[in-house]
Amino acid sequence: MSKTFTIILVAIALALAIYNITLLDFDHLFKGDSLIACIGILASFCAILILLIFNTSKKISKKLKDD
Repeated sequence: MSKTFTIILVAIALALAIYNITLLDFDHLFKGDSLIACIGILASFCAILILLIFNTSKKISKKLKDD
């Protein structure tokens, strides 16, 4: 259950990052909506990293529990 939930959350975060990439205005990258899109992209990738770390820690915990 946890692995499926993590995969779904990673997919949602990736979709949000792709959506925010479409909102970028490369002529004015750090102004207005482009700044918000940059923050959204960074937040999405941070969420993906945190979820992958969580998944790895669950695998390690399970391996230690089995031993």
